[in-house]
Amino acid sequence: MTVWQQWLDHPERSWARNVFFQVHFLVGAVVGVYIFVMSVSGSLIVYRNELSGKVSVEWLVNLHENWLAGSTGRGVNGIGAICLTLLCLTGAVIWWPGTKHWRRSLIVDWSAHFPRINWDLHSALGFWFFGFVAVWGLSGIYFSFPQPFNALLLLDPADRFTDTGMFWLSELHFGRFGWLPRLFGRSLDLCPQSSRSPACSFVADA
Repeated sequence: MTVWQQWLDHPERSWARNVFFQVHFLVGAVVGVYIFVMSVSGSLIVYRNELSGKVSVEWLVNLHENWLAGSTGRGVNGIGAICLTLLCLTGAVIWWPGTKHWRRSLIVDWSAHFPRINWDLHSALGFWFFGFVAVWGLSGIYFSFPQPFNALLLLDPADRFTDTGMFWLSELHFGRFGWLPRLFGRSLDLCPQSSRSPACSFVADA
């Protein structure tokens, strides 16, 4: 059995997967506080208009961008974003369960014991939200360390794609997904009416 075949069919036997698992575990333990602070502060900033007068929005933005520590905090924020991106990449590698069981990693078996439910939940959520978390990680790196991204111009000297790509990366970071609900709603139109849940019908009709 080749290394590639082993990875496809029995990834649990691969030493590389074990290395990725250890890195994923350690990075997750280290950046847990960072992810919590970024998530809470970012969510509060989204509702800044409703919170105006109750909470200092400037303080929240400074916390979210610089950890209240100026340029040093901005650097710490960038390192945290790098760790978050690394968490996504190692998680993607660990997620693969083999060709026979990959569908199982897309859902949660609620009838299983707690350790299994915990693993399934982490695995399924990691898969379905991978794109969102990866965007926040990459855009966080870009906001903290923008200069290295100029290297993209070496591949795109006419700047036909780079500036637009960075613009959309920034838009996605701030949650400007205006096109996403419409796309989701249109995809629901392909489902038979009888198979829809009330929630799905509400989203589709919105």
